[in-house]
Formats: sequence, C-alpha cells, structure tokens
Amino acid sequence: MSKVGRVAAGVGLLAALCVPPGQAVADPEPSLVETAPVAELVLDGDSFSLQDAFAILEGRPVTARLAPDAQANMSRTRAGALAALDNQRVYGWNQALGPLKDRPLSPEQAEQFQRNVLRSHAAGVGEPLPDNVVRLALILKANQMARGTVGVRPEVPQRLLDMVNAGVVPRMPQVGSLGTGDLQPQAAAGLAALGEDAPVRYRGEEGPASEMLPKAGLPRDFTFEAGEALPIISGSTVLAATLMAAVHRATVLADQAEAAFALFMEATRAERGSLDARTHKERHIPEENAVAARLRAMVEGSGWMTEEGRKRLDPANYHPRVQDTVSVRAAPHIMAGLRHVLADARRALVREANSSTSNPLIFKSDKGPGYEFVMGGNWDGSVMGHLADTLNAEITDIGVLSQELSGRLLSPRWSYGLPANLAGGTVGLNSGMVQVQTVAAALIPEMQARATPAGTLSRPVKDGQEDHNTMAMASARHLHENLDRLEVVLAVQYLMAAQGIDLIAQQMSGLALGAATRSLLTEIRRYVAPLGEDRYQTPDLERAVWLVHNGYLTPSLAR
Repeated sequence: MSKVGRVAAGVGLLAALCVPPGQAVADPEPSLVETAPVAELVLDGDSFSLQDAFAILEGRPVTARLAPDAQANMSRTRAGALAALDNQRVYGWNQALGPLKDRPLSPEQAEQFQRNVLRSHAAGVGEPLPDNVVRLALILKANQMARGTVGVRPEVPQRLLDMVNAGVVPRMPQVGSLGTGDLQPQAAAGLAALGEDAPVRYRGEEGPASEMLPKAGLPRDFTFEAGEALPIISGSTVLAATLMAAVHRATVLADQAEAAFALFMEATRAERGSLDARTHKERHIPEENAVAARLRAMVEGSGWMTEEGRKRLDPANYHPRVQDTVSVRAAPHIMAGLRHVLADARRALVREANSSTSNPLIFKSDKGPGYEFVMGGNWDGSVMGHLADTLNAEITDIGVLSQELSGRLLSPRWSYGLPANLAGGTVGLNSGMVQVQTVAAALIPEMQARATPAGTLSRPVKDGQEDHNTMAMASARHLHENLDRLEVVLAVQYLMAAQGIDLIAQQMSGLALGAATRSLLTEIRRYVAPLGEDRYQTPDLERAVWLVHNGYLTPSLAR
C-alpha cells in the first residue's frame, strides 16, 4: 500500500474512534490473519502460485525454504558455471557491468566486486515499499533462483529466506528503478543480506542490518562470491511483487465496485433488463457474463427494481422509463474490462514467478559436456509494465463510471425522484451530499493524469548501453496511487447510494431490497448513520473509505 493508502486507512480508523453523536458505531472485527496457521512454502522454482503470493501480501504467517532437489540442481549449475569461466568472458562474473562491461575482473577482485555492485546500485529514494511487498519480492527472488539457471550457491537464496522467516524486512525505496531489472531496490536488499548498514525493519524497529540481523538471531555477515551479486539485482521480482499487490487490491475493489453499482440500481429503481443473461451471452465475453450474473444475484428478489417500485415516488405522473442511461445499461461491459485485464495479469504473474529473469543464464551445453553462459534480456519488465498501464486505465474507467453514477444521485431528474442533493430534512435548509460527491469529482482528473502509460516513455541511459527502458516501476506506482483514489471514489458512491435508499424507504414500504443489497446497506449503517440534518461530512466519508479499504463492503457472493 502506498503512502496515500496508509494515510487513508489511518484517518478512517481515527474517524471510527471519534464518532459524532447520533452516528452508528461498530468496532472492526478481529483480524483472521493473526490466528491463521503458518503456511510453509517449499520453493522449487516451478510451483509458486498467486494464492501463495496473496497469503504473503495479506500478512499471514509464512515460512519458506528451498526444495532439496532445487538445492542440488543449484549446486551442480554453480560448479558448471565456475568451470565455464575458464574459457569465457562473462558479464558480471569476470567482466564489469553496464557501460563498463568491457572491463575485465581478476579472480582476486571477485568478492569485492560483488559488494561494490550492491553499494553502487543501492541509490533509490522515496517512500519504502510496504513490508509485505518486500517479503514477497524476496521469496520470488529465491524461487526464481531455485530454478538453477543463475549460478548462485543455494546459500544465497537461503540467506534471503532466513531474513524473511526471521521477520527482517529490508527497506526498499520505491523510486529509481526503470523496469530494466530491479536494480536499486534489490541492491538495498542485497546490502542488508551482506550485513552492511543498509536499513531494515524488525519487530517495529528500523536500524542498520549490521545491528538488526543479530537481534533477529541471524549471523551478521554473509559473503557473495563470484557472479552472485548480479542475480540479486537482475530480474523484475520487485516489479512482480508490486504488481501482484496491485492485482490483489484491484480484485477486492472490482468486487466492491459491482456491489456499489447494485446499490445504485436499487436507489434509482433501475431497469433489470440490462442484466438479462441473453443480452450478455450474445457478446461472447466471459467476464461480462460473470459480472451480469453477479449483479443479478445481488438484486435478486428486489421489489424496488420493478414497475411497481418505479411508480411509488409519483404514481400520478409515472411514465415507463423504457431504458436507463448508458452508464447503467453498459456497466456490466465496462466492469468486465477490468476483470479481463486482471485475468491476463494473473496468468502473466504466475509465469513470472516461476521463470528465470536474470542475465546471464547458465545452461547445460548443447555442444558437449559442461555448462555455458547465455546473455540476453530476460530481466526486462515490459509485459508487466504494460499490464500495469492497462490495469490502471481500467481502474480509472471504473472510477469515472462510479463518479458519474454518484453524480446522477444528486439530481432529482437523473435519479428519478430522489431528493435534490440527497438532502435530509428540509431541502434548501439542508445541502445534503453535494460536496461529498465533489470529492469524487476532484479525484477523477488526478486518476486520468496518472493513467498515462509510463511504458511508452522510454529513454536511453548508461552511455547507451541501456537504450530502452520499460519504466514499469513508474507504471506500478501510478497504479497503486490510483487504487488509493478509487477507494475514495467508491466510498462516495456507497454513501450516496445508501442515502438515496434511506431517503425513500418509507415511500417504498412493503417492497423488499435484494438480499445482497439489503445486507450491504445494513453493513454501511453499522458504521455510518443516515444523513438527516446536515452534519460534519468528513468523518462519514473517512469511515466509508476505511470500510472500502479493508474490504468490508465486499458482497458475500464474491467472498
């Protein structure tokens, strides 16, 4: 979670503890993470799953170790790599890096070179990555090394796993990586693994690794031997971990966006025909069929979304609606776009987690006995970067849709008879929720600006040696920032849809809401009371943001 998200969550919790008189109060439920059993991961380089990743990201207790077969394979590859160095000049092994790739290294310089590589590359700045993303990145790195293609000793990934298992978290700055490997953030982790003074966190305390590792019961010092520093920083494991975190967040928000839309449909007594399975089946988009099916399930049994329900507010002047606006009729298709990209991202990330993403790679020679080095570009993060950009575009479109829907609720004409501004009491004397909706409107241009695809903005660096860069970490950061904003936009929609329902509930007496939408309304009202006379609105909205951020408004059928 980015800084914006942490602040939103913290402020929301503060609002939950400081509730104005007359508001509903409920304390957060105990976290299931604290009581979950420890998950034991055995890394073989081939079977890491997104379920494993999500368990780590959710903060569940996890221990990880290398599979015995993987350790044996890594040892064989290491021996073969050292033997191959006798007649081959290899980048990062007996040659320097980047624009200095033509400078040879002697065997005597090997150990110092590993340390220097990490020192020189640990130049990142900015907010650190969240602890659980760092833990996941280190486990992904160890899993990729377990494939036995980068030539490191098994002790190298085990050192990373020892840190994870002991609760030591390197401080990885977010700014500096160009998506051409994860040089800066992984170099910071590498320095921590060496026992240098790079900062780490342990049990709520931050300090230099040289001091904190012994506190965690780990040896302070560790040595990287020839060729072992480059695989630490080469590859895109930090990018993969960051994108996995975004996919996890976006999935929860996709569930809540659908639920917020169902609540909107109830408030506006929408036409149910736009959810008809026959219509969506004709489009041949599986995700669209699934979204429409979930929406049908959420409003099933609703008497509000019927001709009787639509007549209730003004029976004398009722005319059939014929069809709802585009934002309502096309919502299943719009929301399906997000689900489609999430599915693509999941497939790509599972491949990424179980692939060799370093340079160079070591393989058994196909021209005789022994091993050979092959230099290439497997560290490149283009696919993940472009997926992050596309996911950001979809997230932004969901935000635009949500803001349009909440805006409709302010207008008696566009909402088919809800009180103006969703004001309680005397309209005019009370201004209602007009400025709550403005919060969502204010965030949309920010989302649109951050949805510009950073992956199209490559520029050459390092004396032209790295002349194409994915900028994928910028894409991932922008995505997380927009996920923070979407939480607020959806919170606005939830508050306003719930208010719309409550304002006309008396007139709709005898007509039931759908079972799922009724449950959602009840959950909101556990924490935020309906708005009668105008009151201080910031605490209400902060509380709603907290509910969305923590997944409290995920419909039961999505859990």
